[in-house]
Amino acid sequence: MKDQFNTALGNLIDKLIGWFNAIIESIPNLILAILVLIAAYFAAKYVSRLVGKIVDKRVEQDSIKSAISRVSAVVVVALGLFIALGVLNLGKALTSLLAGAGVVGLAIGLALQGTLANTFAGLILSFRKKIQIGNWVETTGYSGEVVDINLKDFTLREADNNMVIIPNKTILDNPLKNYSLTTRMRVFLECGVGYESDLEKVQQLTKETIANTFDQVEKPEDVEFYFTEFGGSSINYLCRFWIDAESMLEKLRAKTEAIIAIKKAYDQEGINIPFPIRTLQFDNNLNINSSDSKES
Repeated sequence: MKDQFNTALGNLIDKLIGWFNAIIESIPNLILAILVLIAAYFAAKYVSRLVGKIVDKRVEQDSIKSAISRVSAVVVVALGLFIALGVLNLGKALTSLLAGAGVVGLAIGLALQGTLANTFAGLILSFRKKIQIGNWVETTGYSGEVVDINLKDFTLREADNNMVIIPNKTILDNPLKNYSLTTRMRVFLECGVGYESDLEKVQQLTKETIANTFDQVEKPEDVEFYFTEFGGSSINYLCRFWIDAESMLEKLRAKTEAIIAIKKAYDQEGINIPFPIRTLQFDNNLNINSSDSKES
C-alpha cells in the first residue's frame, strides 16, 4: 500500500513538474500572445474610427454607421484572437473554436433568418445612391418622404403626416418609384366640355391658360392636348404638361392650380363643363286594380 502511494505521489510530482516546465517554456509565447491581443484591441479602435469616417461620407443614418464600425472592430479583435491562439500552439483549440462558431452561427442564422434578412437589406439600402433620406418615394402601395433607414425597417412620412414602417426586405423585393431622382414631372389633367362647345377654341384656351399659369411652360405649344372620347354627357380630353417638381405634393399643387385656372377661363368664355345627368321616367302607369289584385 505504501509503495503504491509513493508511486502515485511520484507520478503526480512528475506531472506537476512537466506542467511547470511547459509553462516556463511557454512564457515567451504567452507574452507575445498578450501583446497580440493588446495590439488587436487598439487596432480595432483605430479601424472602427477609420471605417466610421469612410462610411460617414456615403451613409447618413447613424445606426448604420455605428453598426458597420462595430462589425469592423469585432473582425479585427477576432483576427487578433486567432493569431494569439496560433502563437500559443493551440491549434486544436483554434479548430474547435472555429467549428463551434460555425455551428452557433448556423443556429443563430436559422433562428433569426427574417431579422438578418432585414439587417443586410438595410445595409444595402444605405449604400444605394438612388434612395436617400428626404426623397419622395412610392412603394408597396404607400407614398411619402423617406425619414429613416435603419437596420430593421424603412420609414416613410405620408402626405397626411402618418408614418409608415416597412421592413427593409420588403423594399428590396418590390418595385420603388423615386420622384426625387428627377427635377421635372408631368401633370396629367382630364376634363370634359359640353357637346355644344367649339372644340378648337377649347383646345387653344386650355393651352394658353396652362402656359400663363406656370412659368415652366414657355409657350402654349408646349402643352399636349388630346380629345379622348365622346362621353355620356361631355366630350372628354387629356391635357399634359411638364413642371419643375421633386415630390408628389408639388405635382398635386400644380394640378390644383391648373384646375382652378381652367375653370375660371371656361367661366369667362361661357364654356360648359357638364356633369352626369340621370333622367327618371314615370309615364308608365301601374294598374293597381288589376284582376290579380282583386282575386287576392
